[in-house]
Amino acid sequence: MLIGVDVGGTNLRIGVVDGLKVIDEQRIHADFSRLCRDNPPEVALPAIHAALIESLGATVRKFPEVAGIGIGFPGFIDPDSGCISQSPNLPGLRDIDLVTPLHNSLGLPVIVENDALAAAYGEFALAGLDIPGLIYLGLGTGVGGGLIHRGNPFPGEHGVAMEVGHIIVEPGGRLCGCGNRGCMERYSSASGVSLSYQEATGTAKDAFAIAQLAAAGDAHALAAFDLAGDKLAQALAHILKVVDVANVIIGGGMSHAWPHMKAVFERRLEMDLIPVLRGKIRISLSRGEDQAGIIGAAMLAVSQLSE
Repeated sequence: MLIGVDVGGTNLRIGVVDGLKVIDEQRIHADFSRLCRDNPPEVALPAIHAALIESLGATVRKFPEVAGIGIGFPGFIDPDSGCISQSPNLPGLRDIDLVTPLHNSLGLPVIVENDALAAAYGEFALAGLDIPGLIYLGLGTGVGGGLIHRGNPFPGEHGVAMEVGHIIVEPGGRLCGCGNRGCMERYSSASGVSLSYQEATGTAKDAFAIAQLAAAGDAHALAAFDLAGDKLAQALAHILKVVDVANVIIGGGMSHAWPHMKAVFERRLEMDLIPVLRGKIRISLSRGEDQAGIIGAAMLAVSQLSE
């Protein structure tokens, strides 16, 4: 029995995983993005540590048989040290050791991995032996990506493999938290959809409200999701030219709005793919829905404990 943690920009989700089943889950509102934007790292980091220790401690006390903790965290995770090198959506966090204070406080083995890579591994585990590998695209506050190749998660030599949200799809475009302009996630994430709608209407709304407007036929809302689908497909077509994987899974909170993006996404992907790949890529929505990150983080903890 293990704990899987999915750290998002606005929510912290903790699940107790037995096998591939989440037997207990709690969702905590923890706006780490705002915390990091409004405070220097020396204030934000202790607050993040405290929130994690408090919530994880309660879970460990409830399930004392837990053997380890896996955490999916939004950022670049150094594969050698396990430190968080940078987190574009949690500004100011650089070269952060999350493992040691949690291990010291909770007395359990702790591993930290990129949140999208954890979700990718969760999707792969849920698929069983049906597929050799996959690409996972997580549409949330940003856009994360994870690659599973021949059954193994691939973080890259510097921990930044599959940072697909930061593929530039609009040179000189919107400023991104990573420091570049025109990154895909500034158009295809929940925050990107909100920005597109605000630019068109002058009104600020979250992606959930914009999805409701799109379902009612609002032209500006539909255009925001069309742009999101177009830029997502544009980036994916380039990824697939480099990483020849047949299975692509779309997950994350904004995947619930997939019907508003699907037509434009499919049209752009077909147009931009190298011809030999056309008709050979299987796009599907998450099997684990919003639990893939929790399950994947726990499964990565299993692999760490078995070494």
